Amino acid sequence: QVQVSESGGGLVQPGGSLRLSCVASRSIFRVSVVEWYRQTPGKERELVAKITTSGETEYAASVQGRFTISRDNDLNTAYLSMGSLKLEDTAVYYCNARVFSRDFWGQGTQVTVSS
Repeated sequence: QVQVSESGGGLVQPGGSLRLSCVASRSIFRVSVVEWYRQTPGKERELVAKITTSGETEYAASVQGRFTISRDNDLNTAYLSMGSLKLEDTAVYYCNARVFSRDFWGQGTQVTVSS
């Protein structure tokens, strides 16, 4: 059974930092494009960042220069390092491991930016 799980969310003040982790089953991780999405109530899920199997990265304009996505294939783990956090970064963050046309989602982790 394929599993994807996020962790690392929490409460942080504006300007602060957090690092989210996404662990996926060994059977899929190395061949997965890993994506981080976020969602707030009443809005569609938004792609924040993605990293390919070769390490190429893409970012949403709203997080470019503040967030960094990375992956460690030996640990079957991807990371989203978030800095200079803003109130509008508050959301549930989801990890998706995409293998060809199949998506494997985690359960999400809450990030709240508040003073």
